[in-house]
Amino acid sequence: QVRLVESGGGLAQPGGSLRLSCAASGSIVTIKLMDWYRQAPGKQRELVARITDEGNTNYADSVKGRFTISRDNAKNTVYLQMSSLEPDDTGVYYCHAGILSYYSNEFNYWGQGTQVTVSS
Repeated sequence: QVRLVESGGGLAQPGGSLRLSCAASGSIVTIKLMDWYRQAPGKQRELVARITDEGNTNYADSVKGRFTISRDNAKNTVYLQMSSLEPDDTGVYYCHAGILSYYSNEFNYWGQGTQVTVSS
């Protein structure tokens, strides 16, 4: 069974920074992509940033130049460095991964979510 465990959320002031981490564990063959979604109150979940197994990245327009996604393949971990935070960045951030595993045909896995609040 594959699990994603997130950490690093919390409260930050506008203009501040936070770093999120998401570690995958279990019967993993390969991780094809890892990304971060967020869901603000009353809004749909949206893709924030994605990184593929080849290291290609893409970002939502609203976070370009402020957020950086990276991954440590040896640790099966993805990071989201968030800088110049704005109140509109507030929401629950979910880690998602596309993983090929030994004992399941499942491909999409989700973390439990971590709250990010940007407020003065």
